[in-house]
Amino acid sequence: MRVLLTEGSSTSARQAITALALAGHEVAYCDPARICLGRFSRLVVRRYRCPPLGTDPEGFRHFLHETLSRERFDVLLPIHEQGYLVARLADELRPRVAFAVPAFESYERVLTKLGFRGLLTELGLQQPPTHLLDDPRSLAQHAAYPFVVKAALGTASRSTWLIRCQADRDRAAAELAHVASPGEPILVQAWVSAPLEQAQAVFQEGRLVGFHATRRLVEGAGGGAALKESVHRPNVASDLAKIGSHLSWHGALSVDYFTDDRGERPLYIDGNPRLVEPMAASLAGLNLADLLVRVSAGHSIAHGRMGRPGVRTRLALQVLLGAALRGARRRNLVASLLQLVGRPGPFAQAREELTPVRLDPLSVLPVVGAALMLLARPACAGAMVRQGWGAHLLTPEAMRHIRDLA
Repeated sequence: MRVLLTEGSSTSARQAITALALAGHEVAYCDPARICLGRFSRLVVRRYRCPPLGTDPEGFRHFLHETLSRERFDVLLPIHEQGYLVARLADELRPRVAFAVPAFESYERVLTKLGFRGLLTELGLQQPPTHLLDDPRSLAQHAAYPFVVKAALGTASRSTWLIRCQADRDRAAAELAHVASPGEPILVQAWVSAPLEQAQAVFQEGRLVGFHATRRLVEGAGGGAALKESVHRPNVASDLAKIGSHLSWHGALSVDYFTDDRGERPLYIDGNPRLVEPMAASLAGLNLADLLVRVSAGHSIAHGRMGRPGVRTRLALQVLLGAALRGARRRNLVASLLQLVGRPGPFAQAREELTPVRLDPLSVLPVVGAALMLLARPACAGAMVRQGWGAHLLTPEAMRHIRDLA
């Protein structure tokens, strides 16, 4: 099928390009940036420049209408936060293209930090101790370090702060004053020192049809995983099935959670109404991106499927950024690079998610460029991570505009 991704900048979009091409689909994407991760792929058949969702959601809306009216796509795949707009405009877009998103109200409950907290409470699913503050200035009274602060409308990894000391707390309070609207509560959550895992699922009309879970073994940038391993988590699959049934979920859904060494008693901390870096599942035998396309097109999925456990995967870009952010010297970065090309070490035997060099040689160029920049100046890692939070993503202002669309 011909598939249009709603952006090409994120690691999730770059991995979806690979997964969908491996399944035989023709992949195109739109993005406000001329140069992005998706640009470095021979697997993309068409690229479109589009208005930025974060600052011009109305322009992005018109772009979708015009493009889908002018050109034929079988499936529109909201690979990142653009799904918020697609869910809001579902009735407008459905005559032009197939896609799989739940009702807007359900989508918003999972997307926002406040909505996801309420959903977990409603279903009796466990989460770290959490309470609400009415004013960012109230953070000055909170000193039980470490703890986590989340804006009510925060999405992805933005608008979330790990507070380890007073300086972190004061910086978070100042930034919250710019992103939070008056009257919007702030979530303060206890820090949990435990293994972090992520689970991804695809639903068809409320029924779980695909599930895969991974454990983070080495942390990369922004809390992401540089090295992960697929795990068997039937208890988490059962919890996700409960969420999907309750919300009549249709499409993709991912959750992050802390758990113990055996994977029992998960504490859910975040939800995403989308696939997050789907190649780990593909390399473990379950192509969730292809499954989502088939659900979008209305194909009946006979039974639920799971990826196999024990498969280790890595993201070379996260390996390098994570090492630099941890204050690694150049010789440590060189050691990580050597492991990525085969020298013994934790990354050597893991399969690469983001840069499938043999299939798609161009994919390695962003990693090579990042490696050269980090070797020249390791301190630039923070700025490189922030560049990934680009104009293709939602902002609180865009969310409010989309919510108010007629």
